[in-house]
Amino acid sequence: MDQPPGTTAPIAAGPPADARAAAGVDRGVDRGVDRGAGRHALLPLRLFLGATFIYAGLDKLADPHYLGSLTDPASMAAQAHAMAAHSPIGALLDRAAAAPVPSGLAMAFGELAVGFGALLGLWGRMAALAGAAINLTLWLSVSWGVHPYYLGNDLIYLVAWVPLMIAGTPHFSLDALRARQRRPAARTTGAPLRIRRHVLMDGGIATLAVAGATLLTGAAAARTRPRTSPASPETRSPSASGRPSASAGPADPGFAAASVPVGGALRVSAPGSGDPVYVQQPKAGEYTALSGLCTHARCTVNPPKDGRFLCPCHNSSFDAATGAVLQGPATEALARFGITRTGDRLHLQPGADPTG
Repeated sequence: MDQPPGTTAPIAAGPPADARAAAGVDRGVDRGVDRGAGRHALLPLRLFLGATFIYAGLDKLADPHYLGSLTDPASMAAQAHAMAAHSPIGALLDRAAAAPVPSGLAMAFGELAVGFGALLGLWGRMAALAGAAINLTLWLSVSWGVHPYYLGNDLIYLVAWVPLMIAGTPHFSLDALRARQRRPAARTTGAPLRIRRHVLMDGGIATLAVAGATLLTGAAAARTRPRTSPASPETRSPSASGRPSASAGPADPGFAAASVPVGGALRVSAPGSGDPVYVQQPKAGEYTALSGLCTHARCTVNPPKDGRFLCPCHNSSFDAATGAVLQGPATEALARFGITRTGDRLHLQPGADPTG
């Protein structure tokens, strides 16, 4: 209906005041929930990574074989030596194998420091950066031979550190407590301090990115170029496939048949490649030889026990008599070597694989 001249149209009534107030409360609750979720979002990741790294460090220090020499197949030195030939950081692994005690202690205590840093939220970004560096090293060594790549757990851990590298540990942490204590002083120092802090943080992340890109470039080059190994058994490394290598080498002097115990095993080096091989004598005068390289990630398996070989890296196990896989993640059997006897000495046949 038309309004009479000189009058104004009535203003439409809005929602009642109590409805508007209720809507404001709902929005406030939603914002509060979002803020609370944001504060808690990285807490499960921190707890898991921190506890896992603490456990890993303590487990290494409690292992009597961990700091052993190259002659102990379960030692860190033996594992690093076995993986060096086909890792893009092989030179670093060779140096670690040459100095097993300081290298092993540095890794174990480094994991403890990272674990406590993440768990307690102390220098959270630095702890995450160090954790990522450790897992990058393990990915380029222990997990480098794992195919497809998503079966290797070290790459997953590496990516898991990235959110903590970006966000740090600003909540439920010692970092948060230290920030609250420094807040009055920060007001007096002004913006330059905050700018310097951001510059340092961004520079650290950029440095890690450049280092990672460099390592990955070297990794790609290493996969396309075979690495040569010295001829001496002390510096030889495993073949890329885990199968016995047929590369030429000095005449095999063999080893004494009496050194292989009946019902036991003797670890020797394959002629030409230096790969670890376990020679067994299940019955008097009957000898078999199996590669000591796990077919999953090329770690050296432990000596046979209870009828099986166990890989210390990812817990694959193999039948001690046939080399067949008993438990994954390995999917291929251990390679077999031919073995001959000349007088009182035994000789391995490089490249021989009766299983085909």
